[in-house]
Amino acid sequence: MPLELLCASADEIRRKFCGSQFDLCTIINGKSGKCSENCKYCAQSSYYQTEVETYPLLETEELTKQAQYNRNRGVPRYSIVTSGRKLSRQEVEQACESIRLLKKSVDISVCVSFGLLDEIEFQMVRKAGAVRVHNNLETSAGYFPNVCTTHTQADKIAAIQAAKKAGLSVCSGGIMGLGESMADRIDLALTLRELDIQSVPVNMLNPIPKTPYENNPRLTEDEMCQIVALFRFILPKSFIRLAGGRGLMKDQGRKCFQSGANAAITGDMLTTSGITIQRDMEMLLELGYKVAKI
Repeated sequence: MPLELLCASADEIRRKFCGSQFDLCTIINGKSGKCSENCKYCAQSSYYQTEVETYPLLETEELTKQAQYNRNRGVPRYSIVTSGRKLSRQEVEQACESIRLLKKSVDISVCVSFGLLDEIEFQMVRKAGAVRVHNNLETSAGYFPNVCTTHTQADKIAAIQAAKKAGLSVCSGGIMGLGESMADRIDLALTLRELDIQSVPVNMLNPIPKTPYENNPRLTEDEMCQIVALFRFILPKSFIRLAGGRGLMKDQGRKCFQSGANAAITGDMLTTSGITIQRDMEMLLELGYKVAKI
């Protein structure tokens, strides 16, 4: 199908099932660097000699300060993202105490990306006040071993299922441009549909120097629009979220927001720069979206 028609059809599906609601979130790098996993795209992996700031789990004051900053600018959702295979039990307890205190002073929905926790640990997170867990599948099951060998996609799916059993919603998607085929992308979308994932981040690889993917070619805006549109066909009711790599697009994702995407991460993107909240709010208003009040 011609790209323009594909994208217009995907946007029609989005309007039918999701209306004008737009799910906007922001993230904070709650713990950085020295990750034990060898994901080939990531600056925080200890396997690669990348230049990335390293620090332990942030204190409550800083997490709360950033949450308030984003809420004051109209962002309804705030995600705490940490490096590593998973947080230790002690770190989970520390993070839960921070979430409890944060929720007392800031009216914002809290999401977490704490790695491969078990069901009991996810229950702790939910009781502390978090509502959603993020855990990307990254790519298809068949291609995943080419991306990471220190854990499996099955490990990720087990964590997703544990989070659901604990009563948390799940945000899970992938990274485009890892060398995967279009069939791999479609397989990923089908797996997300089987898992009934309602928030689906679509990242565009930002090739980081000194990682194995540093020389991967960047995807074009047309390729990203095609991917987003196909995801909308497969996941008609989900929030399809432009995430990492959006800042590489000249239009900052505008065409993708007219091709089926109806969610985004705004502000700073962990180890790569993002797009300002104000500019995103202005663009979404121009496109006729209403930022959802979670």
